[in-house]
Amino acid sequence: MTVATNSCACPCAASSTKEQKVNLNKIREELVGIFEENGKIGPTLVRVAWHASASFSGRDGSGGSDGGRIRFKPESAWVKNTGLDKAVAVLDQVQKNNPEITHADLYIFAGVTMIEIMGGPKVPFRLGRKDAPDGSTSPPDDRLPSADKGCPVKTAAHVRDVFSRLGFNDRETVALIGAHAVGRAHPELSGFSGPWTETERKFSNKYFKNLLNVEWKPTEGKSPTQFNNPSKTLMMLPSDMVLIQDKAFHPFVELYAHNEELFFKDFAVAFQKVTENGVNFED
Repeated sequence: MTVATNSCACPCAASSTKEQKVNLNKIREELVGIFEENGKIGPTLVRVAWHASASFSGRDGSGGSDGGRIRFKPESAWVKNTGLDKAVAVLDQVQKNNPEITHADLYIFAGVTMIEIMGGPKVPFRLGRKDAPDGSTSPPDDRLPSADKGCPVKTAAHVRDVFSRLGFNDRETVALIGAHAVGRAHPELSGFSGPWTETERKFSNKYFKNLLNVEWKPTEGKSPTQFNNPSKTLMMLPSDMVLIQDKAFHPFVELYAHNEELFFKDFAVAFQKVTENGVNFED
């Protein structure tokens, strides 16, 4: 797969003193090369950016992407971060090649770069995150969303609670979960198995179309419970299914299934927001 490298995910890179010191185009080219060698890493790097950011709490201002603490214990050892260590190690090598960028900034820049080169929107990006010296300031291991809380009502309430803590309303929540258009669940990591879409390395609104148009049935006798299409080539998590089961979430699934351009627009705004939560760019 060949990807153009003549653009930067940051629309204002040339205007900032920080960007003048950090060659984002050079780093982007290196990231594109990594993706071209191993396309499977694309969705994983998006997940790194998300997990590094989703530890934020607007209730006390702790957590988030600032500090890049996902490379340290305890965060690196959180169960929900299982499987990210190899991708983080790849990015740490990129940072060694480009020491002018912080680990914290690179984890987010890599994520937004992968979204773009997999066909998704350009997510605005700016430098300014600092690196923590260790994981001593990591938040509690209770911030990342769970796939199932036992029943649709409890699972929907959990999803809403997690995303409201991050500062998101229902529409933004649905937009962000639309990142499940790329990647797959791995049984050895989470117990769940399979991709959400037929094009797991292409960012699109296919996730929403599949939620609405595919016949989903819970897998008999499987623990944890997941939902599969008739041929069992695709899957949805219980936390995906509540987006069509919950009457407040459902309209936004419909909206994005019928309007990919709007989904891209809303996703870019929401993803920038989650990756900047808690970051003081003025220091």
